[in-house]
Amino acid sequence: VKMVFYFTTVVEGVEYFIYMGRDKHENEDLISYGWPDDLWFHVDKLSSAHVYVRLPEDAIAGWKDLPDELVYQCCQLVKANSIEGNKKNNVSVVYTPWSNLKKTSDMAVGQIGFHSSKQVKKFLVEKRENAVVNFLNKTKEERYPDLRAEQAERQQREVAKETERRRVERETEAAIKAERRRVAELKSYTTLMKEEKMASNKEQTQSAEDYEDDFM
Repeated sequence: VKMVFYFTTVVEGVEYFIYMGRDKHENEDLISYGWPDDLWFHVDKLSSAHVYVRLPEDAIAGWKDLPDELVYQCCQLVKANSIEGNKKNNVSVVYTPWSNLKKTSDMAVGQIGFHSSKQVKKFLVEKRENAVVNFLNKTKEERYPDLRAEQAERQQREVAKETERRRVERETEAAIKAERRRVAELKSYTTLMKEEKMASNKEQTQSAEDYEDDFM
């Protein structure tokens, strides 16, 4: 079981978990067992830790619309965990959804690529901000999670959500069809009543005088 470092932050009232591996071997497990909407951060073109932020499962905003403060904190953390990047100013950090990470058999341990470069964003960190790094480090925890099991459980929840979504969709469609049939039947009944009334009026051929004579 590999060790993973976890950090916690609250931005705009929402709690986020940030995590990273201790070394490149832990990074391999994180690459393999991430969640689709996890965000991966890495110093561009330099060696650094692989930092991820886990978004709430019910998050509405997409990864491109995350609060700037959250992105900034993650970028500060990944810069601080880059031997070379930590010493430099104006360091570029790249980030992308875990689902966009591409790992092939010919890549070295810890090495990663992307399925689509269009799904990669960059953030320029002008300099290390100790206040941010120290704040995150105060929340740091060492854990030994079963990443494979956590990923499997997440997938099961997603399957359950999709099953429920489809069930609701089917019920909604059935209700709409039933209402359409009801409206159509009501229109048909109304039309039939009008036709019967018109036919009844046409059959009534006696004059007012004839009716009077009938009661004489």
